[in-house]
Amino acid sequence: MLADTVLAVMWLGLMCYALFAGADFGAGLWDLVAGGSHRGRSQRALIEHAIGPVWEANHVWLIFVVVMLWSGFPEVFAAVMSTLYLPLTLAALGIIARGAAFAFRKASTQLWQQRLFGACFATSSVVTPFFLGTVAGGVASGRVPPGLAAGSTVTSWLNPASFLGGVLAVVTCAHLAAVYLCADAARGGGPGLVRAFQRRALVSGLAAGAVALAGIAVLYADAPRLFQGLTHRALPLVVLSAVTGVAGLVLLMRSLWGWARAAAALAVALIIWAWGVAQYPLMLVPDLTVARAAAPPSVLAAVLIVFAVGALLLIPSLGWLYALFQRPETGVAAGAEDTR
Repeated sequence: MLADTVLAVMWLGLMCYALFAGADFGAGLWDLVAGGSHRGRSQRALIEHAIGPVWEANHVWLIFVVVMLWSGFPEVFAAVMSTLYLPLTLAALGIIARGAAFAFRKASTQLWQQRLFGACFATSSVVTPFFLGTVAGGVASGRVPPGLAAGSTVTSWLNPASFLGGVLAVVTCAHLAAVYLCADAARGGGPGLVRAFQRRALVSGLAAGAVALAGIAVLYADAPRLFQGLTHRALPLVVLSAVTGVAGLVLLMRSLWGWARAAAALAVALIIWAWGVAQYPLMLVPDLTVARAAAPPSVLAAVLIVFAVGALLLIPSLGWLYALFQRPETGVAAGAEDTR
């Protein structure tokens, strides 16, 4: 019971990281394709204003997940970190480069410097979720066996299922960001920016759906155990995620930004929980279950107590931070009209 509770809490943190940090990563992609320094100025200003308060705060969720895995399931932590250290290192470097470039671009005064740091920020925003997606694909497809460095350090993340996970992570983050930015643009960016991000949200949503559909064949051939779980035990969650995703696109077309945000977030959250349900009770293939991988009950109890105390401080603080920057704009964000 304790082990399942710790796993559920950790999965909740993973979902929060996908929703909040995922939108930040996706905003970096839209920064990359916004256009030249003049044409893309208003879009980049809106993106910078939207993610500025939370671009580092959202990594709290990743730290939380890593610590929960380390404390609650040390055998799984050791296996994942030792087998998948290459993509994890690349993702960590991407996070560092992204944060540094974002800060330096803000402080730069010359155009060439802003372009250099902007390109670094945007590129890192794309490659980081890709590598994190390959990690998820490697674990989900059963290529990380129990034991210290027991799996291949190359094929564990260079395989069809991991590539699917990486691409799906990128397009999903792009979709979340575009949907979130529609509402931000409606509050303070003008109709041109709203239309620009509405188009991006619709295109990225359709792309995410196409990748997910193509992924059915990939999982059938490359990760049959996961495919079995997703098409049986977790099928209701998968179907509900698809329905919610389609509903989100309809809400976007009707310019119902708040409801579209909720639908997009729910669609992503459901597919993350579908993965967990499909793989449960295994944490690592072929036979490492949640009960076997868990730390002693005294450790699990201590982890949950610390989590409860920390949540009382962290969650209200983050909630207040998000709420403050969702208020109507006062001209800080975009300013100039973008009619593309």
